[in-house]
Amino acid sequence: MTSKRVAALAALAAAGLASAQSAVTLFGVVDATLQRVTNSGVGAGNVIRLTNSGYNSSRLGFRGTEDLGGGMSASFWLEAGVSNDDGQGAGTNSNNQAVGAFVPATGANAPVRPGTQGLTFNRRSTVSLGSGWGELRLGRDYTPQFWNLTVFDPFGTNGTGTTQTLLGVTGSAITGATAVRASNSFGYFLPGNLGGFYGQLQHYRGENPSTAGVTEDDGNGLGVRIGYSSGPLNVALGMSSTNAAAGDIKQNNVGAQWDFGFAKLMGHFAFDEAGAAEGRGFLIGGLVPVGSGEIRAAVSQYQVEGGTTEPRSRKMALGYVHNLSKRTAVYTTYARVTNSSGATSSAVPGAAPGPVANGSSTGLDIGLRHSF
Repeated sequence: MTSKRVAALAALAAAGLASAQSAVTLFGVVDATLQRVTNSGVGAGNVIRLTNSGYNSSRLGFRGTEDLGGGMSASFWLEAGVSNDDGQGAGTNSNNQAVGAFVPATGANAPVRPGTQGLTFNRRSTVSLGSGWGELRLGRDYTPQFWNLTVFDPFGTNGTGTTQTLLGVTGSAITGATAVRASNSFGYFLPGNLGGFYGQLQHYRGENPSTAGVTEDDGNGLGVRIGYSSGPLNVALGMSSTNAAAGDIKQNNVGAQWDFGFAKLMGHFAFDEAGAAEGRGFLIGGLVPVGSGEIRAAVSQYQVEGGTTEPRSRKMALGYVHNLSKRTAVYTTYARVTNSSGATSSAVPGAAPGPVANGSSTGLDIGLRHSF
């Protein structure tokens, strides 16, 4: 065989490999927010800071797909949260990861591994197989019921306008560590050719050993979401249940949106359980396009029931986004939270010491977002 024929065959082989392997895509969002949070009451805190993710969550990711032939494909998705205001990566949380064996001497479960520092693929880290029958997805991913809270929220659960049905009455809802994402998950997604119907089923594992004692089943859970989207209508039902020794955590919600053309009206209702505690909440909001921008507005409320008191927090939020291009936007959001029956929710939980019981809180975001 001549050297020219060898070179030609090598070139053909390389071309075949290149056609089977698609390009890897680098993507991300850098969102910087000047934020002011004011909380009322003695001992409450106020803060002015530069933070991130006021409009879209700052992130850095890699994704790719390979055509396997016969209508099948393999893909991966690695997405890391980024704190661009201080240059750090957003560390993953313990979520529903293993807690380790119970240690009688300390009365607690030993940690399985130390907390991760630096950049982590905390937002999503999955590998998938897809076909005309749907998609099988493995790894760390969003829990199904979370999508109704963010899709049917004009603020997309970002910034000071984030719905109270996710934040709750004391800075965090009663729905636990799997309210947004779950590690160690197995997910199935319906194919996209079902006449507007869509859905997903997810099972996740806490991965605790048999020596973990009463927490052996902690973090094991199941979630499901089913919806229909056609024309101006989008409606979906979401449910999840996560095992916990202190009381199983259940989260149920339903959301809907109608596009009138001149405006989108949306809302959702949430009903949660954690042991004996129950949480109920709702959001009503809308999006109104104005030239190159969009007005966003929402009213949301969350109340915990089943105790001696039933704390309730309500948020009113108003914002505007102006698109400078398809990838760059400036925005502002103002929100006010009022608390009753002992609630202490802040407009931005964790930004500063929150308001006193039954106090109020306000938040103001002014920011710049660029995506790539």
